[in-house]
Amino acid sequence: MAMGSQHRAVKYLSDSMPVSMGDWWFDIATSDHFWIRRRFEVMRQLADSVIRNSRRAGEIGCGNGLLQRDIEDRYGLPVAGFDLNEVALQKNLSRHSPLYCYNIHQLNPEFRAHFDLLLLFDVLEHIEDEFGFLQSVKFHLADSGTLLINVPAHRFFYSDYDRAAGHVRRYSASQLGKVVEQNGLKVRALTYWGLPLVPLLLIRKAMNMNSTNGKAGFDSRGPAVNTILSWLARWEPLPQTLLGTSVMAVLEKQN
Repeated sequence: MAMGSQHRAVKYLSDSMPVSMGDWWFDIATSDHFWIRRRFEVMRQLADSVIRNSRRAGEIGCGNGLLQRDIEDRYGLPVAGFDLNEVALQKNLSRHSPLYCYNIHQLNPEFRAHFDLLLLFDVLEHIEDEFGFLQSVKFHLADSGTLLINVPAHRFFYSDYDRAAGHVRRYSASQLGKVVEQNGLKVRALTYWGLPLVPLLLIRKAMNMNSTNGKAGFDSRGPAVNTILSWLARWEPLPQTLLGTSVMAVLEKQN
């Protein structure tokens, strides 16, 4: 069952500002959505021990807090959330994690090398300047700290949905590896995931969608279909480097 929203106090270290992402996404991205559930399962398989051993965790681009809440519930770990989208922050579902309206390019000294674990889930594809953004991310990461990253996979699947969602690009595993290594990050583990869901991306690519509203491309179409897709999504070996709807990686900051 989807978790209800609640008012959370937000600390404003920067002014809120528009981001390259439609607010409509936060209305249909719920804790029980099949894709959200599978993403969390993949993260646990790839990085369970990393999360369990973390002492200071943060999420850049936390949005409405689905990942923060899941980590709180599963690991008992608060995850400081950073975003510039005031609408998303007001809908944030985390309970124990501090929330900040904060531009990471501000490089607040309070957060210099502060986090031993940072999460960057489905954010990098929205950013034009990959290099500058990842350098600012690294500022906040402790020496030998870990960055968990998830991005949509394969340029071929780019569609009207991606445009509506504010995606600048999609990534192959090799492309993501090159980008992060150029920014002083070492790949410790990497996998495609979502292989059983690839037919859905082909269907979505054939759909004509409003350039400012891609709800039809993420809607789970009701509880029954959502349950079936949740079950289907699990039928893949991990890690795998064949094909998927997304790429997830565990990265380590190089000293």
